[in-house]
Amino acid sequence: MSAMRTPASRRQRRVVRDEPVADINTTPLIDVMLVLLVMIIITIPVQLHAVNLHLPTGNPPPAPRPPEVVQIDIAPGPALAWNGTPVTQADLRARLAAAAARPDPPEIHVRPDQAAKYDAFAAVMVAVDQAGLAKVGVAGSEQFIPQ
Repeated sequence: MSAMRTPASRRQRRVVRDEPVADINTTPLIDVMLVLLVMIIITIPVQLHAVNLHLPTGNPPPAPRPPEVVQIDIAPGPALAWNGTPVTQADLRARLAAAAARPDPPEIHVRPDQAAKYDAFAAVMVAVDQAGLAKVGVAGSEQFIPQ
């Protein structure tokens, strides 16, 4: 009789099923959350430190004034003009030397006419260089773009 099983012994036997378990494993999730919590707790005091800045006191320095601009026009032929006033080559050299001797030399803008010869432009550039002026620009180059 012992070979025969009773209905009560059948109930005690565990049934094993090969079905997937639908529950999520929360242990790794909890571990990650705890690590993030520890990192936040460690970094919060670092963010609360104040940075001491030594800001300047008093009035700010005055704004720099714009430099004086001298325009030298080169017309067709040997005609030159200093800020609209006609000058000769010798007078131009004297004015350039006087401008270079000032403590704050002006900016020189050379504006050649489209019909002016290159020799006149080169002579003005040489005179500016010999006077020792460093702030030199060529203005009006848009007239040389072919249309």
